[in-house]
Amino acid sequence: MVKSLCSCLASPKGIGMVYLLGLVLFGIEVVEGNLPSAKKIMEARKRIDRLRSHAVRSIQSEDGDIIDCIDIYKQPAFDHPALRNHTIQLRPSYDPTMEEAPTETKTMKKKNEGKSRNDGSYGRHLSQLWQKNGSCPQGTVPVRRIREKELLRRSSLEDYGRKHPAFSSAVTKLNKETPNLREQNRSMAILLTEGFSYSGVKGDIRVWNPQVESDDEYSTSQVSLKSGPYYDFESLEAGWAVNPSVYGDRQTRLFVYWTTDASKTTGCFDVTCPGFVQTSNEIALGAAIYPLSVPFRLPYQITLYIFKDPPTGNWWVQYGERINLGYWPVELFGSLRGNAEGAEWGGEVYSSKIEQTPHTKTGMGSGQFPDVFGNSGCIQRMRIRENSMFLKKPEWTFTYADEYRCYDVWYVSDYVEDPEFYYGGPGQNPMCP
Repeated sequence: MVKSLCSCLASPKGIGMVYLLGLVLFGIEVVEGNLPSAKKIMEARKRIDRLRSHAVRSIQSEDGDIIDCIDIYKQPAFDHPALRNHTIQLRPSYDPTMEEAPTETKTMKKKNEGKSRNDGSYGRHLSQLWQKNGSCPQGTVPVRRIREKELLRRSSLEDYGRKHPAFSSAVTKLNKETPNLREQNRSMAILLTEGFSYSGVKGDIRVWNPQVESDDEYSTSQVSLKSGPYYDFESLEAGWAVNPSVYGDRQTRLFVYWTTDASKTTGCFDVTCPGFVQTSNEIALGAAIYPLSVPFRLPYQITLYIFKDPPTGNWWVQYGERINLGYWPVELFGSLRGNAEGAEWGGEVYSSKIEQTPHTKTGMGSGQFPDVFGNSGCIQRMRIRENSMFLKKPEWTFTYADEYRCYDVWYVSDYVEDPEFYYGGPGQNPMCP
């Protein structure tokens, strides 16, 4: 019997069983049946421990997250080669809350006269779950701790936190004037404006928790700026996401995202790679948002504003009309060293089952088709900033949906004081089998 056991352990299958047992004993999760290599495990732990070593305080959230309060000068951003000699900008050079055009400011004040901040109207400020258990001191930034299983889930550590490439390598070789090049494995339902020079985009985004069918899929709602060739674009995004591959669950979370090459090799969500410089000690990127909207009940929304700081060229993100989360340094970019060529509002679903049968059941927005009764994805108070320092309503817009039977759009601009954009859908349904 002993001889038989030794023979089993000496076989490749037996060695694999011992290795698997060792992983379990040391608390390492086996991801989707694949055994992570010892080298990959060591690299993942080294990456996590390096960031934790800069924490001055750690806060346990009731949803399982751990928020590390990291020294602001030791955050991940400065590991980017382009930022080795970067001087941190602690706040924008001016107050972005003063940018609303005078006529629009007067109109909005009258419209919201007598409304409180928490009655479901304009300016509602949402919270994050971890804030119930503590706060980060001045001089630090809250960083959601990456879990080992989240890193090991990706094929390589370098891919963690990054979207899949928007275009295949074959498409990137085509002439940039080739029309109708569709991003692969993505379905968009957006409102966009282009043709001018944009230095800011803003919107109030209703917050939902749509179904995400598979762990390698995601659903996001965001405001964004884009520039450069269509198949090799640079973009900045801010919004909310349900993204199991990055966050390890299906909670609705605040995110920012950037890329300079249509997600082929650059950029990532939040601070999962070097790039975004966080400055606020109040809000953690990637942390869960609460409360969430529920159909036929009070809507909840987040206000996000991406804007360029003229003296420095850095691209800032403002949350909730008052909190400047941080910025993407100008050194990261090529075409976005100038202004953006387009501004967008809306939703995106990623799945390998886009335009396939059966289609993914991952929802966009609330998971319901657009309606004006508060039950679908919705963005209000959409604003852009062009060459002046004032925000304004976009004058020329058009809607776009990759799969209108799966995720649709509805722009309401007639007979309303301020246009509203409704979008989303369930994915698979009788019209989208």
